[in-house]
Amino acid sequence: MRRAVVTVESIAAGGDGVARADGLVVFVPRTAPGDRVEVSLVASGRFARGSVVRLLESAPGRVQPSCVHYERDRCGGCQLQHLDYESQLSAKGTIIRDALQRIGHRTLPVPEVRRSPRQWRYRRKLTLALRRRRSPSDGGMVAGLHPYDAPERVFPLEECPITADPVLEVWHAILASAELLPDAPTLRAAVRVDPDGDASLVVEGGRWDSAASKSEALAARIPALASIWHAPEGELPRPLQLRAGSAALGASFAQVNEEVAADLLAHVVDRAMAYAPRSAVDGYAGVGDTAFALDRRGVRVTAIEWDARAAGAAGARLGPASSAVAGAVEECLTRALPADAIILNPPRAGVDQRVTEALEAAPSRPRAVLYVSCNPATLARDVARLPSYRIASLAAFDMFPQTAHVETVCELVPEG
Repeated sequence: MRRAVVTVESIAAGGDGVARADGLVVFVPRTAPGDRVEVSLVASGRFARGSVVRLLESAPGRVQPSCVHYERDRCGGCQLQHLDYESQLSAKGTIIRDALQRIGHRTLPVPEVRRSPRQWRYRRKLTLALRRRRSPSDGGMVAGLHPYDAPERVFPLEECPITADPVLEVWHAILASAELLPDAPTLRAAVRVDPDGDASLVVEGGRWDSAASKSEALAARIPALASIWHAPEGELPRPLQLRAGSAALGASFAQVNEEVAADLLAHVVDRAMAYAPRSAVDGYAGVGDTAFALDRRGVRVTAIEWDARAAGAAGARLGPASSAVAGAVEECLTRALPADAIILNPPRAGVDQRVTEALEAAPSRPRAVLYVSCNPATLARDVARLPSYRIASLAAFDMFPQTAHVETVCELVPEG
C-alpha cells in the first residue's frame, strides 16, 4: 500500500478532507483544511482514499472531539467533530458553493451558513441499529451506530453528545426491556421526544409476536412512551400503542433541530410572501407546516405529500380554500399548476426529473420556486435541470452541527 505526505486543502461533501498527491485527488476522513498528514493510499483512477498514518502538523481549526465514539469507534454519525464550529460553518458554505458551481453550472459566492443556537444536545430524534446477541447472558441487545469505514458493523452506543438527554433516557429504558422488542437478529428503531416530553418509538424489521401485549407492556414500563409503531420488513409503520391525545404520526416526520427548523421555516415563508402570492404549491409537504403558515397569510395552498397519514394531518390544518393531496409530487404537480409560488422540500435524493420538466414546460411560470435541500449535490443537479430559472438568493442553515449535512434554501425565479 502506497504512502504519501499531503496537506489537506478543503472539506468535501460527506466530510472527508481533500488533498492531492502525485496527480491524484485524495479523500481523507477526519482531517481538517491545513492538516499535514502522512496517509496510506488506495487509488482508483484519478482518485484515492487515504487513511491517516500520522498527523504531522495540525490545522488551526482542529479540536479534540468531544465524543468517546468519534475516534475510538470511528462513529459514522458525525463527520466534523474534529473541527471547531467556525471551521464547520465555513466548510459547509464551501460545499454548497462548489456543488452549485461544479454540478449546477452556477457561479455564486460562498453562502454564509446560519449558526445553530445549540451545537450539542440538539437532536430530538435518534435512530439506532439493533443486533440481538446470541444469548441473553451476553447482554440481550446491542444498540448503536456504524463505523464510517465498516457500515456492516454496529458498535454499542454509550453516549451521543449531539442528542438531547430525554431521548437517550428513553433509549436506555427501551434497551433495559429488549425482551419485549421483535424477536429478530437485526432491527432498526427510532426514538423521538417532543418538547412536551412525549416520546414515540418506531421499530423497523422483524415480526412482533403477541405485538399488542408486548407493546402494551413496553408502554407500561416506560411512561414517557406516548406511541409505539412497528414496520415489518418492507411495510409502512403502523401504530401498536397510541396514548389518547398523542400525535398519530410516529417519529418519522420530526425535525431533529427544532430551533433551526423554525428559523428555516420563517425564512421560506418570508421569501414566498415577498412575491405576494395568491396561490402556492407545497411539495413534499409532510404534515403541512409550510402550507399552514402560508394558508394563515391568505394564500390558497395545495399541499402534496405521498404519505397518506401526513397528507391527512396537513389537510386538517388548512382552511377551506386550501387542500392537501396524497400522492407523489411528480404525479400531482401539473394538476396543481399554475401557482404563484412553489415550495419543494424533497428527501436527500432530490426531485424526480418530471418535477423539473413540469416547471420548465409550465405555460404560466411561478413567480418563485423555493427549493429546500438537505443535499447540495442533488440540489445542484436539479438546479441544472432548470436552465430558464436563475438563483435570486441562497440561504444555508446549520441544522446538523458536528456533521457534514447542511440545509439550503435556494430561491429561483424565471429568467426575463
